[in-house]
Amino acid sequence: MRVLVTGADGFVARALVPQITMLPGCCVVAAVRRLRCAERDTSERGGTVQWLELGDLATAQLRPDLLSGVDVVVHCAARVHVMDELHSDPLAAFRAVNVNGTLNLAHAAAQAGAKRFVFLSSVKVHGESTSCGRPFTADDALCPVDPYAVSKMDAERALLALSEKTGLEVVIIRPPLVYGPGVKANFYSMMRWLDKGIPLPLGAIRNRRSLVALDNLADLIVSCLAHPNAAGQAFLASDDEDLSTTELLRRLGEALGKPARLIPVPPRLLEGAGAVLGKRAVIERICGSLQADIGKTKALLGWRPPVSVHEALALTAVGFKQEL
Repeated sequence: MRVLVTGADGFVARALVPQITMLPGCCVVAAVRRLRCAERDTSERGGTVQWLELGDLATAQLRPDLLSGVDVVVHCAARVHVMDELHSDPLAAFRAVNVNGTLNLAHAAAQAGAKRFVFLSSVKVHGESTSCGRPFTADDALCPVDPYAVSKMDAERALLALSEKTGLEVVIIRPPLVYGPGVKANFYSMMRWLDKGIPLPLGAIRNRRSLVALDNLADLIVSCLAHPNAAGQAFLASDDEDLSTTELLRRLGEALGKPARLIPVPPRLLEGAGAVLGKRAVIERICGSLQADIGKTKALLGWRPPVSVHEALALTAVGFKQEL
């Protein structure tokens, strides 16, 4: 089986590609926007990974022959959350990459004779939060809030419409926050605060949030490459163990060998401070719940997360320390 993985130099794909190459009879076409010299050398040497430069998917004229012989496309590349958005029309910017670019690739895959297209979406297509103890399921209505999530929903719908016209099998995976060695953004910031022993006013948060370890997400994607029950389905991903923000910080501190210094400030005070400081959205994410029920994933695919939260946090901590 020949598998093309986009965003192959990104956070998720770097963990995914080695897992695919370990499968008997599998090889990977690692697709990136621009090839670096080392990647060109690897491609020239051949082997189980061949690097491919696709350019900007939103604007490139993809020739089907570029995907010749590809059986499955795993589309990881995307425009993700932008902390300091400078675009005058964020939704248009997200749609250009996440909708137009995705469809451009999917059309080329269908014309080249690929059998399946695995699309990495987001749990956020269902909304920004859940009531504690009432998680989203994969068949819940889509109700995205921010431009990123709207663009992922639009891409999902466009792919399913393309599938009906071409017969290309579409599989949608909706992960929550992904963490693991090399994680950046807010998760990295939390580790940095804990490593420095900074007191945090987050010791009294009783929310529930689903996370998914990098190795678990990669394993789920591998399960979707050829599973007969995956075609035409959307699946939620998680570690199958939801944590509160307070519990996550404590367990992450243990993994780092730096016990968390957490002050039990009531969430209502945090929310008030967030409103005053213009950080309402940040505090809502810290204090709110966002749970994903992976019952459908387990039932249809027979899949279970192979890595525990304890193991995944330990691996994440090791990666963090190696970067210091």
